[in-house]
Amino acid sequence: MMKNKKKLKIAQIAPLWFPIPPKKYGGIERVVAQLCDGLVDRGHDVTLFAAPGSKTKAKLVSVFPKPLIEAGVSWSDPFWNLRNLSKAYKLADIGKFDIVHSHLDIWTLLFQDLVKVPTLHTMHNSLYKTGVEINKDFRLKLFNEERKKTNIVFISKSAKKQSAIKFKKDRVIYNGINLDKYKFNPKGGDHFVWVSRVDDYKGIETAIAAAEKMKIELLLAGRLDKSQVNYFNRKIKPHLNKKIRYVGELTEDQLSVFYGKAKAFIYPIAWEEPFGLVVAESMACGTPVIAYKRGSMPELIENGKSGFVVKDFKGLLKAMKEIEKIDRGEVRRRVEKFFSKEIMVKNYEDFYYELISKK
Repeated sequence: MMKNKKKLKIAQIAPLWFPIPPKKYGGIERVVAQLCDGLVDRGHDVTLFAAPGSKTKAKLVSVFPKPLIEAGVSWSDPFWNLRNLSKAYKLADIGKFDIVHSHLDIWTLLFQDLVKVPTLHTMHNSLYKTGVEINKDFRLKLFNEERKKTNIVFISKSAKKQSAIKFKKDRVIYNGINLDKYKFNPKGGDHFVWVSRVDDYKGIETAIAAAEKMKIELLLAGRLDKSQVNYFNRKIKPHLNKKIRYVGELTEDQLSVFYGKAKAFIYPIAWEEPFGLVVAESMACGTPVIAYKRGSMPELIENGKSGFVVKDFKGLLKAMKEIEKIDRGEVRRRVEKFFSKEIMVKNYEDFYYELISKK
């Protein structure tokens, strides 16, 4: 709870694709859920602009009758999310909020100058250079033009370092998870797991190749979007058998058991992951992670203590052989120290007060 600080009126603006928290897939939505409930628990007045069906301690405002994913709205269609922003900023303009916190990427830039209250953006997606000039990448161009008056939170040091845009006011705040939802399993099991959205850059093919090379059991779990079904049928399905199985998309409760029963989580990603919530979730269950040295992985995983961060396939195989050296209790303690919901909420609260005092 707050001590000697005024209660804040906070608007949290979430994407409208999935409810808060999501039933299955939805890393952003899971983080927003923890943030909203945590802020309410600390005494703040929070209004969440999100999809209907959301379960939150905050006041819920919905501008569309169902989650956009259920309505078949294209991922590239911004219109309802723009209306979501419009609703929030109309209320901000008449003094309903002390701060607006948006999780909607670029679209918020179109609204932040319309009100006097400060806006905070959490960059859940990367702002990496795309191989073209900033002025020809319109997303980066707009962020670059607004950089001096935009308050940004990066979710890892890596994401901040690799950002093509340097902002006047930024902060690194790690995502946090609800440790009560992820039960510590001190024993684990004999098989390995891979968890993520099914996509080639998430390392699923490399994880399978490692399992085949080591002749071990590997369970694959994660969302399979329609756009990836052809990829799955061509690249993944031919490798599935009694030892390598795809179990589909799991709920949060199912994931806790899934992670906990594994010997280790293999995550040989092929991109600069801004955070990687699945890594923190696995570690919270005591299950160490073996990941490629990309993006935020060296920040989440303490190499040799809570898992292994490796450079290549050879290093991956070596780490799989040595994974039993890792103390599962130490793995859990790392999450408690750096990636809990409570730490995340307190860090955001501190930043809110700082921004409000300087507005």
